[in-house]
Amino acid sequence: MAERAERRLTTILAADIAEYSRLMRSDEDATMRALGACRAIIDALVAEHRGRIANTAGDAVLAEFPSVADGLACALAMQQALAAENAEVPAERRMLFRIGLHLGDVMTRGGDLFGDAVNIAARLEALAEPGGICVSAAVREHVGTRIAAAFTDIGRQQVKNIAEPVHVFRVGPPAVQVQATGPLALPDKPSIAVLPFANMSSDPEQEFFADGIAEDVITALSRYPSLFVIARNSCFTYKDRAVDVKQVGRELGVRYVLEGSLRKSGNRIRVTAQLVEAETGNHLWAERYDRDLADIFAVQDEITEAVTVAIAPAIAGAEQQRAMRKPPVSLDAWGAYQRGMWHLSKANVEDNARAETFFRRAVDLDPTFAGGYKGLTYVMTNAAGVYGTRSLSEGMASAEALARQAIELDSTDAEARTRLGVTLWMRADYSGAIAEVDRALAISPNLAHAHGIRGSILMFSGKPREGLAALERSIRLDPRDPHLAARLNHVALALYLCRDYEAAIEAAKRTIRSYPKHPLAYRWLAAALGQVGRSEEAKLALEQAINIAPVSFGTYARREIAWFRPPDHAHWLEGLRKAGWER
Repeated sequence: MAERAERRLTTILAADIAEYSRLMRSDEDATMRALGACRAIIDALVAEHRGRIANTAGDAVLAEFPSVADGLACALAMQQALAAENAEVPAERRMLFRIGLHLGDVMTRGGDLFGDAVNIAARLEALAEPGGICVSAAVREHVGTRIAAAFTDIGRQQVKNIAEPVHVFRVGPPAVQVQATGPLALPDKPSIAVLPFANMSSDPEQEFFADGIAEDVITALSRYPSLFVIARNSCFTYKDRAVDVKQVGRELGVRYVLEGSLRKSGNRIRVTAQLVEAETGNHLWAERYDRDLADIFAVQDEITEAVTVAIAPAIAGAEQQRAMRKPPVSLDAWGAYQRGMWHLSKANVEDNARAETFFRRAVDLDPTFAGGYKGLTYVMTNAAGVYGTRSLSEGMASAEALARQAIELDSTDAEARTRLGVTLWMRADYSGAIAEVDRALAISPNLAHAHGIRGSILMFSGKPREGLAALERSIRLDPRDPHLAARLNHVALALYLCRDYEAAIEAAKRTIRSYPKHPLAYRWLAAALGQVGRSEEAKLALEQAINIAPVSFGTYARREIAWFRPPDHAHWLEGLRKAGWER
């Protein structure tokens, strides 16, 4: 019977000699002696680092290691030892190994390794320079800071017989890339440097305009509590210098860099901006703005706002993706918070519970970090007011206490102020709620969440048209808001309260298409369909509204919620009865 192949996750090292055929043609005997000496070094180092030689063929070596750290440490030690072995050898006779390292799933049979992971390691080897090492992003991510090495991101490379491009890093000893003073440590929240915008026009007067945009963007971003923004004086030391964003990231201790340029032609101006992840050099966002230069200050304000409101969501999305790539056990407080926000954005009862787990972990990891408490306020208000998995009194009291705790930790946190406004609105203290949200907007004028909550408060306090305008502004400011389900849902309700039933139907369906397990949109959809006489559709929507969250539906129907005004509640029940609901 043929031996059965097994699968396992392992670290694969592939190595070969650059120009091996030329060396053999030149002197076979000397090449074989040198190869034997090099192989003895390699065999000893692989064993020392708990590895296993899986295969050899001519000058090629394939080995595996139980951990990424062992594999990379071995590769670095190999190149150091082989360089010493070559020190006294003439340049034309040196055996310079190229090494590729990858973490992946392999099949094993009789000690041999098979599969795409092996092929990727071999392709990485081919990309390495003689005497160098190339690793995949999987290796770079897992090794973290455990190995002293300098990593250079060379981007995604299309390689032979591998369908998807491979993200590749070159690796060398730390002295190759690390500055004498060492890179600055990253702060505990996303950090950004806004470099001076380059004046690409022939008009020196535009220098002031370019500087003004960069300065205004720095000021605007500084109002976001979730961002650590480098001051203008530090950023402007890079003015008129050709810089590498990776170097900027190391020198200023930032994860993100915003750079841009300005061109003027006649009475028109073009501003381009791009957001780059400093460590990898990857572009996260880019945009171009073409404007008539009729009022230079108005144009400057317009471009500043457009750039600012685009950057904050782009960074938030990148931070969530970073957190989702990490194993849960390795998350710090910020990472746990981002993981919780990702689950919260799914807008269903199961993910709400998962989000709570991560927010509580954030609080346990760092009790002085306001984010964990803010995250828990979302969970509590959702559990009590949307899904019915907590009692209203328990959930709302807990949410208010958590919001106040977050404010106590950071009184300038606009999002924490907004969350306190939510809890006041939910006990029908509309004026107190608006006051807190207005404080938040004074701190951070473009905070999409604050605009959205302000819209909800206005809508529930009897001003649905004003509320609708604020909700639509919130969505425009951040179309990828983690709380988009709530914004879209309240747009549907605002339209219903304005008695624009057809528009309410379309808005509710839009919410349901993106968030099919979110229960509230089905309630407004059923009522709106009932109002226009679409009975069969209304009954189906009503069934969904009840089945997804029966406890919460009952709470709403009995008006046990303080924030639903009696006339608006009666208006909703009227639609439900027309949809076939019997109390």
